[in-house]
Amino acid sequence: MKYLPSISRTALYVIVLALPFTAVQARELPDFTVLVEKNSAAVVNISTTQKIQLPRGRMPHRGIVPPIPQSPDSPPLDDLFRHFFGDGGEGGGPEGFNTQSLGSGFIISAQGYVLTNNHVVKNADKIVVRLSDRREFTAEVVGTDERSDIALLKIKADNLPVVKMGNSSNVKVGEWVLAIGSPFGFDHSATAGIVSAVGRNLPSESYVPFIQTDVAINPGNSGGPLFNLDGEVIGINSQIFSRTGGFMGLSFAIPMDVAMEVTEQLKNKGQVSRGWLGIIIQDVTQELAESFGMSKPQGALVAKVLPGGPAEKAGMQTGDIVLEFDGKEVEESSNLPRLVGRSKVGEPSNVKVLRNGKPLMLKVKVAELPKQDEIKIAGGEPQTGSDNKLGVVVSELAPEQRKQLEIKNGVIVQQVDDGPAFKGGLRRGDVILRINNDDVADTQAFNRIVKTLSASKPVRVLVQRGRGTLWLALKMEK
Repeated sequence: MKYLPSISRTALYVIVLALPFTAVQARELPDFTVLVEKNSAAVVNISTTQKIQLPRGRMPHRGIVPPIPQSPDSPPLDDLFRHFFGDGGEGGGPEGFNTQSLGSGFIISAQGYVLTNNHVVKNADKIVVRLSDRREFTAEVVGTDERSDIALLKIKADNLPVVKMGNSSNVKVGEWVLAIGSPFGFDHSATAGIVSAVGRNLPSESYVPFIQTDVAINPGNSGGPLFNLDGEVIGINSQIFSRTGGFMGLSFAIPMDVAMEVTEQLKNKGQVSRGWLGIIIQDVTQELAESFGMSKPQGALVAKVLPGGPAEKAGMQTGDIVLEFDGKEVEESSNLPRLVGRSKVGEPSNVKVLRNGKPLMLKVKVAELPKQDEIKIAGGEPQTGSDNKLGVVVSELAPEQRKQLEIKNGVIVQQVDDGPAFKGGLRRGDVILRINNDDVADTQAFNRIVKTLSASKPVRVLVQRGRGTLWLALKMEK
C-alpha cells in the first residue's frame, strides 16, 4: 500500500470530517416546499389605479421616482420607507394621469375577504385582486385603519382557498419564517429567514409592536403574509428599513393578533375604535429615573395631561409615572398606547402611577381616541431675560404667547450656553414649565428655584417643545 503525501492526507482528513457536519446541517435546515404548495393559492396580487389630477398645462413626470435626498445628520430611522410597492404612471392627458401600484394580500375567508396594507390601497380608484389561477376580481374596500396600516377588502367569489391564522404572541426570536408575495410584480415569490426581534417600536407607530425579520422583502411585498413553519400566518409584511429603496436585511411585519382585532372591527363597524387616556408620555431615562428616586428606568412618564381628557378627570398629574395599566406592567412608554388602545372604550381601568416616590392607584374611564389629538404650537419672539447657573437665559412669555400655548405659567429659553442645560438637551425656544416638583410661573420664580438646586442628583425639567411636552434630566456641575 502506497502512502499519500502528507498534504494529501491532511486534505482528505478535512474532507472526511466535513462530510458528517454538512449532512447534519442539511437535516436541520427546514424544507419550505410543502408550506409553499399548501398556501400559495391563498396569496393574491393586488394592483391599484389612481387618477392624479394636475393643473392645466402641467405634465406628469415619467419614469423612476428620484431618491429622497438624505441629510448627513438624518437619524437612521429617517430612511424607513413605508410604501414599498411598485409605482409608475401611464396614460392621461394634460390635466391628469393614472398611476398604478402593485402589492400583495391574502385570503382569510372562503367568501372573499382579503387582508392587505392600508398604504397599498389608499386613495385608489380601482383595486384588482388576481388569484394564483389568474382569475381577476374588482375588490371593494370594507374598511381601512391608517394607524395599524390594515385594509380589509372583499371580492365576489366563493369557495376560495384560505390561510391558517397563527398566534403571534407565541413568536420567538430565532424561529424560521417565510414570506410569499409579489416583489416587483413577480407573483408568488417565496423568501425565508428568521425572526430578528419582536415587539419592535418604529417612529410614529404607537399601536403596532412589529415583528422584525431578515426575510427578503422588496417593492410589491406589502400586505403579503408571513408564515411560521406550521404554515400559520403570524404577520403581515408592511415595512422595510432601507437607504436604497431595496432590501437591506431589515423588514417588519404587523403581528396577526393586532391585525385580527382590527379586522373584526372593520368587518363589523367599518372603522376602528381605540382607547385614549388624554396624556402625552415619554420614556424614563436612567437620569430621569435617578431624579425620581427609582432603582431602574421603567414606566411611561407623563409629560402633559390634556384638558378635559379621561386622565385629568381621574386626577392624573404631569410628572406621574405610569407603572401598570389594568394589572399589566408598563416596562417602556411604548407599551402604554398599545394597552390603552386595545382596552374597551367607556370601561373603567385601574392605572398604577408613581407620584412623588409613592405608588398610587387611579381609576380611569377610557375614552375613544380622537381623530385629531394634536396640541397647538406657539409662536412669538422671546423677550429679554437673565442668566443663571444652569447656563441658560430665559425670558417672560407674552400674554398672547401663553394663549397660543394654552398654558398659564412658564418661561421661554432665549439662549443656551455650554453647561448642564445644553448637555441635558435644553434648546432655544423651549418653554420651561416645571423644575422638579415646582411650577415655573415666571422668570423670578425660575431664578429662585434654580438657586436651590443641588448637584447631588439630576434635575427634572419639564419643557414644551414644538407640538408636545417632554421631561429632561440635567446634571448639575459641582
